[in-house]
Amino acid sequence: MDIKIIAKTDVDPLDLASHAAGVCYQSAIPEFGKRLDVENRLFKPSHHTTLQHHSITFAVEGIAVGDITFGMHLTHPFYNSDQRSGRYAVKMFLEPEDAYAKIEKYIKQFWLEVDGEILEKVMNYVKRGVSIYHGNIKRAEEIAEKFVLEERIFASEIIKKNIPKYAQEQMRMFIPVIFPTAFNLTLNKTALIAMYESAWTPPMRYITGEMARLFTDKYPETAFMFNPERRRKTDWATSLNGISVRGVKYEPELELLNIYNADKFVEPSDDITHPVDRLHFTPELMNNSIGEIATKIKISLATMGQDQRHRTIRRSAPQFTGDFYLPPILRELGLDQEAISYLNEWKEISKLMSETLAMILAPYGAMVTYEKSGSFNAIAHEQGKRLCWCAQEEIYHIGRLQRLAIEEKFGKKHLLLNIFEPPCYKDGKCTEGDRYCGRDRAKEIRTSEKYFPKRKI
Repeated sequence: MDIKIIAKTDVDPLDLASHAAGVCYQSAIPEFGKRLDVENRLFKPSHHTTLQHHSITFAVEGIAVGDITFGMHLTHPFYNSDQRSGRYAVKMFLEPEDAYAKIEKYIKQFWLEVDGEILEKVMNYVKRGVSIYHGNIKRAEEIAEKFVLEERIFASEIIKKNIPKYAQEQMRMFIPVIFPTAFNLTLNKTALIAMYESAWTPPMRYITGEMARLFTDKYPETAFMFNPERRRKTDWATSLNGISVRGVKYEPELELLNIYNADKFVEPSDDITHPVDRLHFTPELMNNSIGEIATKIKISLATMGQDQRHRTIRRSAPQFTGDFYLPPILRELGLDQEAISYLNEWKEISKLMSETLAMILAPYGAMVTYEKSGSFNAIAHEQGKRLCWCAQEEIYHIGRLQRLAIEEKFGKKHLLLNIFEPPCYKDGKCTEGDRYCGRDRAKEIRTSEKYFPKRKI
């Protein structure tokens, strides 16, 4: 794994914290560079806002997808992150030998007890998933082409060129999330310290330890902030214990738990959300921050990774359900029994190892469930383009289910439904330019009954 600092605030973090404290406690802006005893006057008394003006950006190459989904992105909202899209990581599946070597090295580095026969079983399981992918990808592309012709009657050449990617997107359900990826992560100083102390898996402890080392190499006088005695000593994982393999699901699931203060909802105008989202910055929309929608969802790990992108949404800890998500192309291929068999193999090998490793050996198609809660502004931001057909199939269907649940509760005229619309719904105009999905946007079908169908691609 390769971890680098690629950007940082261009002044010393202790000088910056000292200056921030001076602004708080002096009658005039202090001279920059006059340093306080940051350890004893700011850090130990927990005056941590003064430390949060300094940010740092790391580039991480070679981390497992699952250690982002179940690790670096799981709990807190205090970061900015950009992860390599699964659409552009397909080379790993097409030329997997290099990836196999990296996965084996990753396991040996972080789970020393997994070797010999157990490691062989793990790698055979990983290779089987890739084999299923390769054995079906050509036929999957043919089905994807058929679905595009059926559903996207005005599909451009750009959309048609993406047909292999649509097939790859759905076929990856058989790929374990231990495959390597990359991401950029920007943190302020206290978020880095908190992650360093809280890390709950072997890879997370290594990554945050390296981040702390790189930071203190640049700023040696900050070493007092990173106390190894305060680091978490126990592991945590989304566990398979007590979870039985149940079968396949052809759709995600959503249960509407509650809606609070719906009568206070203020509909945002389109210019508030595009091209820069101002929902949380506009005083007229402040009442939307006390309105709230709470749901419980069941989705694949592939979609959980996308769902984490919206950090103004609160989420409970995920639990495996024992189901495998079979999207439309895989359903058409008749891969139901293959999916169940693969889940059973994952469950069996998981008995041989730490739960932290078993967790990231889950296939993308393994389903999880968790509760979500967000303000109306947070939901409006999240749903901005989820019902656009450029969104991936499963994430579209979760947005669709939420719209239907609100329709059922409040009827088809409630203002809240307006945040569950693609940009083209009102006037038929697409905001995606050359990426126009190709769907029919005729006025006569732009109704709630016709414009939010189940889709296959």
